[in-house]
Amino acid sequence: MQARPRLLIVDDEEQIRLFLRITLNAAGYDPIEASTGREAIEACTGKKPDLVLLDLGLPDISGIDVIRAVRVWTQLPIIVLSVRSDESDKVAALDAGANDYVQKPFGTAELLARIRASLRAHSGETADPVIEAGGLRIDIPAHEVRRDGQLVKLSPKEFDLLLVLARAAGRVCTHRHLLESVWGKLHRDDVQYLRVYVGQLREKLGDNEGVPKHIVNEPGIGYRLVV
Repeated sequence: MQARPRLLIVDDEEQIRLFLRITLNAAGYDPIEASTGREAIEACTGKKPDLVLLDLGLPDISGIDVIRAVRVWTQLPIIVLSVRSDESDKVAALDAGANDYVQKPFGTAELLARIRASLRAHSGETADPVIEAGGLRIDIPAHEVRRDGQLVKLSPKEFDLLLVLARAAGRVCTHRHLLESVWGKLHRDDVQYLRVYVGQLREKLGDNEGVPKHIVNEPGIGYRLVV
């Protein structure tokens, strides 16, 4: 029998932990809990969760510091659950290494969908030369992309951009992460440059910017490839 994925809930509010524990249990997960940042870091090393649900406003250290500490040794998925709605908070969490950001209050169905997407993406982080995501098939050695079986001709930079998004399929990639990964640190703030390439990529993938099937814009934060 396959073990249930273990999810670490990190929140200082007991009622929220209780709600999440009941929700995750019912959805087939094995929830464990921490109420402080230091407890969370210890749980990540000792109890080896498959994913972390993390509040930013903890009583001892900030959630951002927890993310940075955990990222020193592991890439396990981290989803931030926070009442903070400022764009700067979202960008800071994602740049620190969070995989996703969900604002409180949130819908249960959406949260569970984001958990599934993060777990799928993490389980697929291998050296596989072919990535399949969102109806796209990306052959890395051949630098070849197919959409619904049809070859899509991309420039080298367009291919690199799509590859970064595909390796994080279902998760938000910040503007800075995409720019540094594809063009280097000197271009980390050239967001308009990125928008031009995303527009070109969308056009070649047959994506509708108004109702995108492949590349979704997260306003002020970055982009996400639909799983």
